[in-house]
Amino acid sequence: MLIIPVIDIRGGVAVRAVAGDRTHYRPIKSPLADSADPVAVARGYQSVFPFPTLYLADLDGIEGRGSNRDIHARVADAWSGGDVWLDDGSLEADASHQRVRPVIGSETLLAAGACQSALGGKPINRNGILSLDFRGLAFMGPPELLAYPSMWPGAVIVMTLTRVGRGEGPDVKRVATVAEMAGPQRRVFAAGGVRGMDDIRALKDAGASGVLVATALHEGKIKTGDLQQIAG
Repeated sequence: MLIIPVIDIRGGVAVRAVAGDRTHYRPIKSPLADSADPVAVARGYQSVFPFPTLYLADLDGIEGRGSNRDIHARVADAWSGGDVWLDDGSLEADASHQRVRPVIGSETLLAAGACQSALGGKPINRNGILSLDFRGLAFMGPPELLAYPSMWPGAVIVMTLTRVGRGEGPDVKRVATVAEMAGPQRRVFAAGGVRGMDDIRALKDAGASGVLVATALHEGKIKTGDLQQIAG
């Protein structure tokens, strides 16, 4: 089970994500870092556990308000664990760092009015990661993307934005549905609402290969010993 810590960047600093309401996100305050500098937060995560992967969301890029590309590079340089998954609202990979893997959000594809056509008429690059974004019951993306799993790459995130940072628990049923659609040839990752190890175990049973987590790590609800038992 791959546990992936998350950093959301807005205005050049790491922010605390709550319910996908980005206009109200505030700079993060965490015992893991002495500031909201994204590099400090990344190092704080590594003080808890040697995570192999980090998820970085550039909210300015996603919202079309510019990019924090210099921060992407600084975080990737500081991240000794391995890959950095980056969602910056782009339909193309950021080639500035070899360990950065692009995340293409269905929200971005919807905003671009594109699906396979935006991807050269082909399924998403096998090195890329698709995020299926949901707000409540609504899918934020082109309907055909959800209807045809053959378009999906080998790694798919089920992102339930309204559950992010609220302590309400993940949408286990939706993750199970997507995992069944994805089939054994793809890995599914759950994002949004994870409160602790019980949720992680439930998601694993539902077919998830990993989870994206932020709040539970900052609040100490998932500890080093827990991660040693389940991560891998």
